[in-house]
Amino acid sequence: MNYRHAYHAGNEADCVKHALLMLLLRALMRKNKPLFVLDTHAGTGAYDPASIEAAKTGEWRQGIGRLLEANPPELADYLDLVRGLGLYPGSPALARAILRPSDRLALCELHPEDAALLKRRFRADPMVQVHRRDGYEALGALLPPPERRALILIDPPYERPDEFATLAAALGAARQKFPSGVFAAWYPVKHRAPVRDFLADLAAHRIPDMIACELLLRPPLDPARLNGSGLLIVNPPYGFEAEAVPVLSALRATLADADGDATITRLTDE
Repeated sequence: MNYRHAYHAGNEADCVKHALLMLLLRALMRKNKPLFVLDTHAGTGAYDPASIEAAKTGEWRQGIGRLLEANPPELADYLDLVRGLGLYPGSPALARAILRPSDRLALCELHPEDAALLKRRFRADPMVQVHRRDGYEALGALLPPPERRALILIDPPYERPDEFATLAAALGAARQKFPSGVFAAWYPVKHRAPVRDFLADLAAHRIPDMIACELLLRPPLDPARLNGSGLLIVNPPYGFEAEAVPVLSALRATLADADGDATITRLTDE
């Protein structure tokens, strides 16, 4: 309940998550069928880099600030949306900007102040439903959707020491309830051991068709620093892995140190 994303919006981790989110959405929209998008930890929807919170950390300067300056063509879709939407768009604003009239967006946020801001932002939008509720609980309540096609973004704050275990269990249960859903779960990389245990835990839940896309800003040796981040994807759309390669390469070239790395790892087969 204490986490506020306004301090971190637009940092390197956000750029990885949102650039890959755009790829996932575009891939799913190739089919002319309605799509449901569920964002389980939605925040406020958009963030002002000039706010007091953002000024305290300045994290956006090393993330979206560098990308906008370098303007790599591989990230044109994502960066054009950032420029066009104003402020720094969180995942709710990015998703809403490209959804079609037949699609639907559900946003969940538990923090009372952030949930209130989120509701005000989308109060006049009939395509968007805002819920002040626990994001993990929403996986059981809102899935499977009537559309039968969905992208579910799970982006918890990782304040709790058991967050990785909670996420693995939630993914296992949600995948059983909605086997055809595309699930995208963001995770931090501070040092390798917690991530290794998380992926092993997922394997124990026997979740098929999983990949992990990671950007390491530097070798993950200092557990006190955010050294990178990843997006775990269950049921990635056809062609997504190939399309993600140049995007991750551009992110690495712009954001990472010389000893950083970008990888896509297949964890389980279809």
